[in-house]
Amino acid sequence: MLRALTLAAALVVASAAPAFAAGDAEHPHDHPFSFDSPVGTYDMGAVQRGFQVYQQVCSTCHAMDHLAYRHLGERNGPFALYMVRNHETGELEPHVGRPEHGGTFVDVTENQYVRAIAAGVTISDVDPNSGQLADRPGRISDHFRRPFPNEIAARASNGGAYPVDLSVITSARHGGADYITALLTGYTGETRGTLYENPYFPGHYIAMPPPLTEGAVAYADGTPTTVEQYAEDVTTFLQWAADPHMEERKRTGIVVLAFLLILAGLLYISYKHVWRDESH
Repeated sequence: MLRALTLAAALVVASAAPAFAAGDAEHPHDHPFSFDSPVGTYDMGAVQRGFQVYQQVCSTCHAMDHLAYRHLGERNGPFALYMVRNHETGELEPHVGRPEHGGTFVDVTENQYVRAIAAGVTISDVDPNSGQLADRPGRISDHFRRPFPNEIAARASNGGAYPVDLSVITSARHGGADYITALLTGYTGETRGTLYENPYFPGHYIAMPPPLTEGAVAYADGTPTTVEQYAEDVTTFLQWAADPHMEERKRTGIVVLAFLLILAGLLYISYKHVWRDESH
């Protein structure tokens, strides 16, 4: 009996060791994201730029299996298309992103921007005529292209490390968006063999090389192309990918809270009216 208890205790300690070792990572700093507050919203310009960073940098290693190209053009998406009337000419003009006033939503199947994004990706699929794998342009119904066909190929291309899926990474990691931003900007430049020092990663050494370098991605809107800006933008995109209905949920929550406050007031008034002639 004593031997069994000793063995069980040893197993518990052994299984807890990685958790204690992981606790030495630095706590990420609080970053002022636009979506942080209870009434916060997504900066869709940042989401669009973040998708650009993911597409040109992160997608070479990391998949996003839970996201399809059509999601980019849905009502909550960064490339949702609206037809907005020009007050000067009176004509309807396309507008990417939710306009401040008015606008008619264009169904994602008619969204030429999302269709162009999908068509710019090569997808390996089974040819219906030959039954063999063949490359074709992407469709809006396709999920984001995987950089590797399987885990073995992914590990072989990354020195044995397996690049995690980024679909819900901000929800899956303690610290959320703050952690992702801190990790992307936290490289010290020191290395240990094939590992790179990063104080925000458990153990302080990570197999992923610094993914972001200044000027690596060109922004058409004139936004600074710094590592810090890239990190903020791609984190905003990843947060949107993990929780695309956040804004709608927050609006619903505010309406529900307002309803409950009004209901509480009416119940209190009813209580005072019903029991006005009773002594307490």
